[in-house]
Amino acid sequence: MTRMHEIEAKKDPVCGMSTDDEALHIEHQGLHYYFCSSQCQERFSANPHLYIGQAGIPSPKQQGMCVIKKRTIRLAQQPSKEIRQQLVAELEKMMGIKQVDVEDDLIHIQYDLLEATASQIEEAIQQSGAKLGHVWIDHLKRAFLHYIEETELDNLEHQHESHGCHRQ
Repeated sequence: MTRMHEIEAKKDPVCGMSTDDEALHIEHQGLHYYFCSSQCQERFSANPHLYIGQAGIPSPKQQGMCVIKKRTIRLAQQPSKEIRQQLVAELEKMMGIKQVDVEDDLIHIQYDLLEATASQIEEAIQQSGAKLGHVWIDHLKRAFLHYIEETELDNLEHQHESHGCHRQ
């Protein structure tokens, strides 16, 4: 392997950052991919062709695509000042987060779906010490949102496959 290829091999395919972390890597189709964070590694593992494309077809990420989402997430209660600061800090350090605003018990967030998912955002919220809304409708909304995001990502990943159909 040439030095140039080795440097390219350690560029995170999800966010584009260079990394020296040998622990965060995946072998996919005989090639090694390295990641700057477990968040990027999770995104790649779930939908690798969003980031590396397919034979002769560049991926949405390689084409420079962003899938910006604006969401409002309800917390179980208004966070204390300390929890609110931890919450904002935890979310802002994530890849793909464009804007975070906490207003009472609501989090207004804007993010790139190719770099962060609602599931990952919810995990970061809970790590900050805040609690997500826990009434059944909140659970239902989050489950539906996860399904929509998974479907959208799957559609993006497979948008160029012909599925045996011939187009003219």
